[in-house]
Amino acid sequence: MMSDINELNLKTLLEHAHIGVVIHRYDTSIVYANPTALRLLRLNYEQMIGKDAFDPQWSFLDDAGKKLLIDDYPVNKVKRTNDRLSNEVIGIIDSSRAEISWVMVNAYLEGTSKDNNSFIIVTFTDVSDSKELFSFQDIVENTQDVVIVTEAEDIKSPTGPKIVYVNKALERLTGYKKQDIIGETPRVLQGTLTDNDAKRRIHKALEDNLPVTETLLNYDSTGRPYWVEMNIIPLKNKYGEVTHFAAIERDISERKFHQEQLEQRNKDLKELKRNLETLVEERTLELQKAKAKLEKIAFFDPLTNIPNRRFFIDQANKLFSACSRRDSLVAVGLIDIDNFKVLNDTYGHDVGDAVLVKLAEVFTHLFRIDDAYCRFGGEEFAFAVAISQTSDAEAMSHRLLSSIRDIKLRTEAGHTLAITASLGINVQQATPEMDLEKELKQADMAMYEAKKSGKDQFVLTRDPSISSCQK
Repeated sequence: MMSDINELNLKTLLEHAHIGVVIHRYDTSIVYANPTALRLLRLNYEQMIGKDAFDPQWSFLDDAGKKLLIDDYPVNKVKRTNDRLSNEVIGIIDSSRAEISWVMVNAYLEGTSKDNNSFIIVTFTDVSDSKELFSFQDIVENTQDVVIVTEAEDIKSPTGPKIVYVNKALERLTGYKKQDIIGETPRVLQGTLTDNDAKRRIHKALEDNLPVTETLLNYDSTGRPYWVEMNIIPLKNKYGEVTHFAAIERDISERKFHQEQLEQRNKDLKELKRNLETLVEERTLELQKAKAKLEKIAFFDPLTNIPNRRFFIDQANKLFSACSRRDSLVAVGLIDIDNFKVLNDTYGHDVGDAVLVKLAEVFTHLFRIDDAYCRFGGEEFAFAVAISQTSDAEAMSHRLLSSIRDIKLRTEAGHTLAITASLGINVQQATPEMDLEKELKQADMAMYEAKKSGKDQFVLTRDPSISSCQK
């Protein structure tokens, strides 16, 4: 008989826990995932074990529904901040199904950041139901249509169905406050002229747990009549049981009262409808363009129209992970325009901006779609590319500096400006531990050497174990 809690089998407890548990090594590779974690992450054991945070199979959303950057994945956030992660809600998506699984994540470091044998423990709790409920309330509370939710248990007059929720639109339309209407039945809004046949059809649909659409005369808190077009739908719990009814209502009083006049003006309304549809299409296109512009601002430099530092960091880390799996080399470079301050002071910032745009065009034409590059800041540009051998980096550097020398820019005063730049490039064998910040520092030191050596040239550094012809 078990007499001591220390005799409990921890792994057995984890295997039966309703909370997902994933254990990462400090390099973010996974060494353990319990069944609940596999279910929440929609993966099997073989797909999980050994994979790190940079594996392309992961796809997470933040609480607002935007895709998480790799640096903000729970395990990476703990590693980056060296602090606990508490009750952060993220969404899990994959290609197997359209639904988003929402989980509350906690994570912490077991050990110290100085010990590579430490572990990062990540736990998941399924909060999909509460997440969906919150989103539902947020949308419904602010819609222009009236929304009423009633219980489905008792629909008989005079006690049921009991109202459990109304939105702000009902308060605006009827003058009733939420506290006055909740606990009543929708019959409190009806009167002597409310159509009995329509009421019977609604009651029959509710008895059969079926949706129904009707037009009904209701009365507000002052006795003023108004017409509503209502759509009543049954709401089911996760077991398929109808627990509530939701009525979505729209005030159509004006349309109802002036039906004859509206029919006479049918031709004018059709023309108005066409104009409104055109206006909606134009507005929709404007909104789509605005959305695309905002997304572009987040990831692209507004002056040069190439990726910014934020986007570059994410793409470079993905490149490092891919090169590590392929066991290939990576070249990381920093390039700085020579004498840029003098150029700005002499010819003005407009000319300086034009030079930056021209250099960005060189980057766009020279680098491939799989390469990572950006305007790093000021007159500095950065790149990270996969290469087969060191000589590839040398050839690329020659092409890049040559293309920059070919830039010819005429000023308003008629001067023709020739541009040169200094380039520092560092070549390393890709590994899972590869650190972009460290590689950029090496490239920056190499670029400084190129500046000291006379500018308009490149300096290449590499790990001594890498030969110039290494495949």
